[in-house]
Amino acid sequence: MNLREIYVAGGCFWGTQAYFQRIPGIVDTQVGYANSAIDHPSYQQVCSGLTGAAETVRLTYDPSVISLPLILEAYSRTIDPTLVNRQGNDRGTQYRTGIYWTDPVDEPVVREFLDDLAECVGEPVAIECGPLRNFFAAETYHQDYLVKNPGGYCHVNLSDADRFVAEHLK
Repeated sequence: MNLREIYVAGGCFWGTQAYFQRIPGIVDTQVGYANSAIDHPSYQQVCSGLTGAAETVRLTYDPSVISLPLILEAYSRTIDPTLVNRQGNDRGTQYRTGIYWTDPVDEPVVREFLDDLAECVGEPVAIECGPLRNFFAAETYHQDYLVKNPGGYCHVNLSDADRFVAEHLK
């Protein structure tokens, strides 16, 4: 299999991970901290706002099943792209939105997506984008959090994943 990866920050990583786990072609997800100024930050350090890290989900996907543009469209359905450092009830720099790539071939796809999204919403979007500098896995209790805690807080409408699949992947 020729798997690819992309990293998305959409506020609290629990909901973003749970949403993408429902999308065919996403073969693995992992929550963690992207673009941190320190190695292996803890959740408490990230929450301090001093690490520069964003709560992020690494998406490993099969491009023969789902394309990067479709992944980005799904991602856009989980966030308010105009908000800075917040999504839902979560506030702080670690909750900023972002798209980070590891393969330079993804850059023009991401930038075109962001341009189209800004045109669609009629104002600039506040989604950070750029090459991934680093990614550190979050603590074990954060991994698959909403699977382990189905009543946990989530700003993402998880039932929208089913609508997205029905609209785009049938």
